[in-house]
Amino acid sequence: MVTSILVRAASMLGGGREDLRIRDGEIASRGSLTPERGETVIDADGLVALPGLVDLHTHLREPGFEASETVLTGTRAAAAGGFTAVHAMANTSPVADTAGVVEQVARLGEEQGYATVRPIGAVTVGLAGERLAEIGAMARSRAAVRVFSDDGLCVADPLLMRRALEYVATFGGVIAQHAQEPRLTEGAQMNEGALSGELGLAGWPAVAEEAIIARDVLLAEHVGARLHVCHVSTAGSVDIVRWAKARGIAVTAEVTPHHLLLTEELARGYDARFKVNPPLRRDEDVHALRAALADGTIDIVATDHAPHPSEAKECAWAEAAFGMVGLESALSVVQHTMIDSGMLDWADIARVLSEAPASIGQLEGYDAPLAIGAPAHLTLVDPAATRTWSTTDLRGRSSNTPYTGRELPGRVMATIHAGTITVSEGDLVDPAVLDTTERG
Repeated sequence: MVTSILVRAASMLGGGREDLRIRDGEIASRGSLTPERGETVIDADGLVALPGLVDLHTHLREPGFEASETVLTGTRAAAAGGFTAVHAMANTSPVADTAGVVEQVARLGEEQGYATVRPIGAVTVGLAGERLAEIGAMARSRAAVRVFSDDGLCVADPLLMRRALEYVATFGGVIAQHAQEPRLTEGAQMNEGALSGELGLAGWPAVAEEAIIARDVLLAEHVGARLHVCHVSTAGSVDIVRWAKARGIAVTAEVTPHHLLLTEELARGYDARFKVNPPLRRDEDVHALRAALADGTIDIVATDHAPHPSEAKECAWAEAAFGMVGLESALSVVQHTMIDSGMLDWADIARVLSEAPASIGQLEGYDAPLAIGAPAHLTLVDPAATRTWSTTDLRGRSSNTPYTGRELPGRVMATIHAGTITVSEGDLVDPAVLDTTERG
């Protein structure tokens, strides 16, 4: 049983190389350290040490859709991508709209050992948008839910959205809105514009996203609640969030890796791997999203990891499911779009992929990353590595990645979750090696 780990010569954020000793699940010491008898040693020369990554937007599919993903396979994918905690969205079957279901998801996460799983509760019963779910019961449950979302569907009724915001404000929770006006997106298949007309696919106008964000930031201001905007995808949405923040409204926002890199042009081949909700947008939107992440208008990167079985993607575009897997590739895409372009540095990456999402999700143990006495959640990445992405790089149950054949930089070489090594030398650790006494 591994109880002590020495990470040697890691490149620390804002400083030079340093050793880290992990003992009994915590950072025990830092500096120039000597290996101890029986200690596991990780050579981190040339590797960047990041606080364990946190995803605020993951679809684990269990219960109900285990053909696409399970808590076990999803947390394996998370660990492979450097994530030590994920927030699981509520669109399962049954929907995570009661204390019982969110407690089941949290318990499954505790049993798997690859990452911490924090359930996100539904805002409305059955995601139907008609009446509020058991928000208070989920918040008081053992799962201690603090983020609520009908993601995949928009809370379109303004009165219901107001009531939800008022409710979570009483205990400091947050509503995470999937901003999509349903009447403006009926039958929509891709971004609305000249290309959608050329391809004969129903268009998805930017205003359908922007109108909901504008409404909701005003509602949040009116009732004094916290609002989080999921997967921002347009330049207009960025402008609204920027305006709201300047006004002092308690709003945060996320962008996905695929919206930082991919554009609507990829729909030309009718390859359903590129069909996603919200849709891939224009090149101008991609550049606006990158600039917003760099200047802090957008707070975090979240994967919106959305696994599907092959038959849901290997079909005609109009019949295909929306969504892409993204846990394993997220850090590489962010390095490519934001670090290698000079827009962010590695300390910024720690902020947008660990510290800020943990803060928004009120996840304990991430407030003092890599500090002595803090829980040992750690990701070691080789920024000099490159690889041509393929489905063999995936560790979840589904393979609907949009990056097949694309060269991406960086590679997660080690992931440590609460003092337990889940990835070593770039490969997942056999689950038999994970001792239950070491899980966090």
